[in-house]
Amino acid sequence: MATKNGISPGVTEPLFGTAESARATGRGPAIWLAGDPADLPEWLDRGAAGIVTNTVVLNDMVKKYGQITEVTRRYLDITDKPVVIEIDGHSTQELLDVGEVFTRMSDQIILKIPASPHALGAFSELKKIGVPTFCTTVFTLPQAAAVAAAGVTHVLPFCEPFKDVGGDPTKLIRDCREMFDGWLERPFITAALVRSVATADAALRDGADGIIVFWPVFRDMMQSHLTDEWNKTFLDQWNSMHDAGLLEGLPVERH
Repeated sequence: MATKNGISPGVTEPLFGTAESARATGRGPAIWLAGDPADLPEWLDRGAAGIVTNTVVLNDMVKKYGQITEVTRRYLDITDKPVVIEIDGHSTQELLDVGEVFTRMSDQIILKIPASPHALGAFSELKKIGVPTFCTTVFTLPQAAAVAAAGVTHVLPFCEPFKDVGGDPTKLIRDCREMFDGWLERPFITAALVRSVATADAALRDGADGIIVFWPVFRDMMQSHLTDEWNKTFLDQWNSMHDAGLLEGLPVERH
């Protein structure tokens, strides 16, 4: 069923429910992955919430794979999880028209739009028809308030750019948490431009509902010298039991 804007309705609430219900049922925080579709399948199967793109990544991918719709299909082909496609434009109607192309491709699609006055109109219209949305390039609390009031599903405070100029990369996350405290249908606060484990750590500590990382950061989030030491201790004991013939019946391997 199409709307007056021509965009097919999606789900009636965000693909992960409301932010508060996600916390109440223990389904957060979410880890979203960015990168080349060729690199993501093994990491998507290890707990990632879905895929998030931006126009910088998409511009790289179209040079490798062709048209942006073909790149989108490649992402859709590797997962049944949500795929967030960043779009852009010069007016509310252009955003809605471009968005329609992608939402018609799959109900897995979430639209990601940079913060701007004409984006507010798009978020409002998309909320009416149940299309989940991300708002990117959020750098101030008033911006976060405005896009939330317009009906965006996920507010994306940028992190690393503040760190690049000597600022606190996750202060805006804390501020958003305080501002949205008590909202029954508040948007998700999803940390964007998280380029390091240290920034991921800070974002999660400060209450982000999710983070967006490239897959190498996701991999490195599992690294700790203490984990390595204790994993070796426990694996040595496991191997000792195996060598003694005490794991009979188990399909174990000796490395």
